[in-house]
Amino acid sequence: MGITLTEKAAEHVRSFLANRGKGEGLRLGVKTTGCSGMAYVLEFADHIEAEDQVFESNGVKVIVDPKSMIYLAGTELDYAREGLNEGFQFNNPNVKDSCGCGESFTV
Repeated sequence: MGITLTEKAAEHVRSFLANRGKGEGLRLGVKTTGCSGMAYVLEFADHIEAEDQVFESNGVKVIVDPKSMIYLAGTELDYAREGLNEGFQFNNPNVKDSCGCGESFTV
């Protein structure tokens, strides 16, 4: 199962990459942190490592390291605005629970 971006998320990433003037795509990963155990990590990737998995979605490359892939398989990344808040939202079918603040999750 791959990683996908909605059109809104892809549009947002393409805009950021264009403003940066460089970059291969969006690197998506996880790290151990928070009250539920894991948190998402998003950054722009300027290069792709040999062991990375690369998914193309709506014209954007999504780059995932092998250790993170087991937690992220099947995830859809969206970009939404709710009231004064806006940002990426993760629709991850592997999540079993998340903390009350929404910053971390458990698989």
